[in-house]
Amino acid sequence: MAAKFLNRIVKIASVIFSCIVLISCTPNTDKTIAISEGASQKQVPEKIDFTFHVKPILSDRCFKCHGPDKNAVEGNFSLHSPEEAYKVLGELKDHFAIVPGDVSKSELVKRIYSDDSNVLMPPPESNLVLEDYEKAILKKWIEQGAVYKTHWAFVPPTQPEVPETDNDWGNNEIDAFVLKILKQNNLKSNERASNEKLLRRITFDLTGLPPTMKQIKSFIENPTDHTYETIIDSLLESVDYAENMAAEWMDIARYADTHGYQDDFERTMWPWRDWVIHAFKENMPYDQFVTYQLAGDLLPNANLEQILATGFNRNHKITAEGGVIPEEYRVEYVEDRTTTLGTAFLGLTLECARCHDHKYDPISQKEHFQFYSFFNTIPEQGLLANAAELPTPYITITSKEVDDVLGFINLQKSQMKEIPVMVMKEMEKPRSSFVLDRGVYNQHTTEVFPDTPESILPFNEYPKNRLGLAKWLFEDEHPLTARVAVNRLWQRMFGNGIVATSFDFGNQGALPTHPELLDFLAIKYRTEGWDTRKILKYIAMSATYQQDTKSTKEKLEQDPENKFLARASRLRLSAEAIRDQALVFSGLLSRDVGGPSVKPYQPEGIWEETTGGGGGSTASYTLSEGDDVYRKSLYTFWKRTVPPPSMMIFDSSSRDYCSVKRQETNTPLQALVLLNDPQMVEAARVAAVGEMIANPGAESEQIRMLFYKATSRLPNEVEIQSLVGYYSQMLKKAENGEINVSEYLSIGRSAVPSELNTDALVAMALTAHTILNLDETINRG
Repeated sequence: MAAKFLNRIVKIASVIFSCIVLISCTPNTDKTIAISEGASQKQVPEKIDFTFHVKPILSDRCFKCHGPDKNAVEGNFSLHSPEEAYKVLGELKDHFAIVPGDVSKSELVKRIYSDDSNVLMPPPESNLVLEDYEKAILKKWIEQGAVYKTHWAFVPPTQPEVPETDNDWGNNEIDAFVLKILKQNNLKSNERASNEKLLRRITFDLTGLPPTMKQIKSFIENPTDHTYETIIDSLLESVDYAENMAAEWMDIARYADTHGYQDDFERTMWPWRDWVIHAFKENMPYDQFVTYQLAGDLLPNANLEQILATGFNRNHKITAEGGVIPEEYRVEYVEDRTTTLGTAFLGLTLECARCHDHKYDPISQKEHFQFYSFFNTIPEQGLLANAAELPTPYITITSKEVDDVLGFINLQKSQMKEIPVMVMKEMEKPRSSFVLDRGVYNQHTTEVFPDTPESILPFNEYPKNRLGLAKWLFEDEHPLTARVAVNRLWQRMFGNGIVATSFDFGNQGALPTHPELLDFLAIKYRTEGWDTRKILKYIAMSATYQQDTKSTKEKLEQDPENKFLARASRLRLSAEAIRDQALVFSGLLSRDVGGPSVKPYQPEGIWEETTGGGGGSTASYTLSEGDDVYRKSLYTFWKRTVPPPSMMIFDSSSRDYCSVKRQETNTPLQALVLLNDPQMVEAARVAAVGEMIANPGAESEQIRMLFYKATSRLPNEVEIQSLVGYYSQMLKKAENGEINVSEYLSIGRSAVPSELNTDALVAMALTAHTILNLDETINRG
């Protein structure tokens, strides 16, 4: 019954996709003075900084009509550069919008303070309004010389001086940078988290799984820094770590097991996923990891592993829908690769310059299509004729290739003798590329060639292909690559990046909360060999990471989003971790690594109701056999038109496009999944069986151990009494027939031991299920 109820709920939920982008900007905290206008209680800094104070205002309120997009500029006036902002205006060339140091001669100040709606800027019809604080910022900026700065993210990182501290708090340089910001904001750091909480935190962050009982016991008995470091090292060297890192990369690479669009036929890309796991298991340097995926086929004497890695850029959707224009869709595939490059490696919204010059960032439409041309020379088709057609180019993997080069591929779990995998390959005669008018596939204008924006970094003498692009990305002077990568690692450990908008480092993105720390980490990552394990360990060893989550009223009022890191943030587990934790809790988790995707429990009928009519293997859903039902969520079959519903309800990426930061929601549907998902019900029952066998007749001890396994800590006396009381209530209901015992025990595939009292088992299973639903269980503190 529970499964049927979830079926009805998830049929509705599976079609709901929304995107919440949280953008936060943090101003500098220099000495401040009161606004003379007095209408706002905000304080204007004594020294105005263009990057932190002025640029966000101009970008949000002015760039729409007076920004980088030359085709959208009104009044022949733009504010994105000093040359444009300072120039003489008017038919008579008799006035200036900005005169550095002279407010009285600056027309901009008169306009923003005007009471005349015909003169006021921004104009009322724009629906943009400057607050008094923002007006005061602009006025004071002009008074102080209206100094422009290049956008911070386009300036190569420089080695900052590590702040000196007279505080004994801190383990490494991270803490010195954090402490500096805390002091500027009159905040104090928290104490170290309890041993159990800290172990649970680092284990989930690195492996996506809870700590084992052995790990907890070892750390509690000897909670030294050395023990903690040893645990971190063991986690980083585990396959669980590699799989956890790969799970995040699936979002970035928009991995799926189907082509998408209407018919959504099955594809075979899981060998590429096996390679990603292998790369993280071997701690492949990030520059090599990215280069293989962007241009492995172009490396000198490229081997099969390097070619397989290029499947990264073939993970986009492909249509088989009759009646479409093949060239139109082929252009969309190239655009997808271009957008993915921008989001994943540059932290820029390159797609915003497809139809016109970027309205906020210094990227022209021509530069967009210069990026596009790197990916436009692949011998691919825009349309698949049917489900059986293989999208070219591709390689075929057999047991011979696995034995020779690709030993990391789990071929044993595949029923196919020859496995086709899409990869990248250059055309013998490169296809020409053009600026497309309004981005339309057949509206060719100016011919363009592979190149990169001067505003980011000149392309220099690299080959004009994807390999040259990869080399450009990892130039020492590149301002974005290391920052974007290390920011995402910080996001993994703290919930938010130092730049909260990890997908956008441009003018509309959030400002870094700790800019010097970001540069320090970026340079450290690059100069120490792009060693991902090393930088994650460095973060984990900091006192900042190890803080307790406890807060005070004052801290919540002053820093509700915890941008300044005066405490650790309490984060809900990912969709994958919630399910995988339940499997570990019950002992059901299958530890098989790699191989084809599997099909665990999901509501009946949703594939059939949403199939486009093309038939094939994705027309209906067939539950996997044996232990494959209990494999990690990383391996769950991903159908693009109907992604795994329980995972989507817990904010998993849809995999339609590159995603580097998942949305964060709290909805009633999430509670319904935890209560009714057959996997949760079965996991609770199997866990209850294990404790009833291990501790027969000792209900209190059974409950104590179930709580310990789920939360990584022992319950207190009040918690034990409450759960024992709940168990007693459920036992009475089972004995009285208020609970349908046989129906409840039939949920899930695993067998029910005949020697156990079924009423007691249901009561203990419901108690275990309650523990799985605790806020503490689905969060890591």
